[in-house]
Amino acid sequence: MPSFKRKKDIMGKTLFEKVWEAHAVRELSNGQTQLLIGTHLIHEVTSPQAFSMLRALGLKVRYPHRTFATVDHIVPTDSQQEPFPDFLADAMIKELRKNALEFGITFFDLPSGKQGIVHVVGPEQGITQPGTTIACGDSHTSTHGAFGAIAFGIGTSQVRDVLVTQTMAIGRLKVRRVAVEGKLRSGVYAKDVILHIIRKLGVNGGTGYAYEFAGSTFDAFSMEERMTVCNMSIEGGARVGYVNPDETTFAFLKDRPFSPKGAAWDQAVARWRGFASDPDCRYDDCVEFDAGAIEPTVTWGINPAQAIGIGESLPTVAGVSESERASIQEALAYMKLEEGQPIKGLPIQVAFLGSCTNGRLGDFMEVARLIKGRRVADGVKALAVPGSQDVAARCRDMGLDKIFTEAGFEWREAGCSMCLAMNSDKLVGDQICASSSNRNFKGRQGSTTGRTLLMSPAMVAAAAVTGCVSDAREVFKQ
Repeated sequence: MPSFKRKKDIMGKTLFEKVWEAHAVRELSNGQTQLLIGTHLIHEVTSPQAFSMLRALGLKVRYPHRTFATVDHIVPTDSQQEPFPDFLADAMIKELRKNALEFGITFFDLPSGKQGIVHVVGPEQGITQPGTTIACGDSHTSTHGAFGAIAFGIGTSQVRDVLVTQTMAIGRLKVRRVAVEGKLRSGVYAKDVILHIIRKLGVNGGTGYAYEFAGSTFDAFSMEERMTVCNMSIEGGARVGYVNPDETTFAFLKDRPFSPKGAAWDQAVARWRGFASDPDCRYDDCVEFDAGAIEPTVTWGINPAQAIGIGESLPTVAGVSESERASIQEALAYMKLEEGQPIKGLPIQVAFLGSCTNGRLGDFMEVARLIKGRRVADGVKALAVPGSQDVAARCRDMGLDKIFTEAGFEWREAGCSMCLAMNSDKLVGDQICASSSNRNFKGRQGSTTGRTLLMSPAMVAAAAVTGCVSDAREVFKQ
């Protein structure tokens, strides 16, 4: 179990405090802060209503150069030829095009070669930068905190507010330092780390907090690994998750299309360094985990905290509180599982590799390395969906797409796909899906009875080739 401790009051500041204070416009009478939003990211689902409000009120976008748009949730991944077969999806992409053109907003449209999931596109274009505030009408905006930004998922009315004023009203958060120390064992990945954290702290454990992810494990993580963890901060109840910027951050951002260039780059890096938490800062809470104690982790229930290690069995209701008993029983009933049964060996029918959690180049490189020369098991439908057109192009250049198709995966176009199934990629009936995405809620993947098991890309690959939940370390001899 994690150990908790509280530091004494001292003079330093956390990154959260520094960024908040740098962007605070004023304190409001209700106790909230009017916060300047440095970068606004939009997509086709939560922006149409906001733009309609602007038109109704005769308003313009205050700073259009600070807003960037892409299409991701509804875009089909089997074919992106227009018009889309789904009338609503086709109407939504047309509406986003119209709004971007009318209000002067940069739009990474399908023909641009830069389209993709909003939380993949922002970082790869260099739009996501340290020391700034970022907002998007999507709960997984916390992804961008991997770069040392404070990034919020917001609702449609707040999308309107940011478009019109470039500010939003929000209450200040407490800060919890979540440290992971040590080296991960072979076959254990960033996805296992965040599932482990959520399992231990709970889906509501981060309510009212920003999570600062730290420790030697995060110091060694790549930017893609940090994004995976920050992406799922919201699943642990935290509004924000971030990692202090360092040399890994700067190396990733250098020479990106929207990154500063020349002398401006050196100035930006010097400024970004200053936003990192001070060594003597005060946290509202601290928790620490041992990296060596984490094993490949799989969800078994209907929220991301209902997870166990691959070698464990599902929980039993004996000896737990009444509220815990009801939650376990509800999850077991929906998932059609028995208390105490092993998770290992559970048959699957679908394997999904993709999403804003694990749809980046590194994810496809790792899985391609593991599945090369192997075949997807009979009866399993396996999808590989790049998080952006740029990721897809780089995979093609490296021949990764061929490795996937030769193994029996369906190689798709960029989009959110089966993560939330607002497109044609859906589970059927009570199919069980081994998924690299971020949510396992009831009906999340398009079927009201579909069942989702969250796991790392490597574990998805292991399930795909064996036809059941398997330990990737054993399957691929890691």
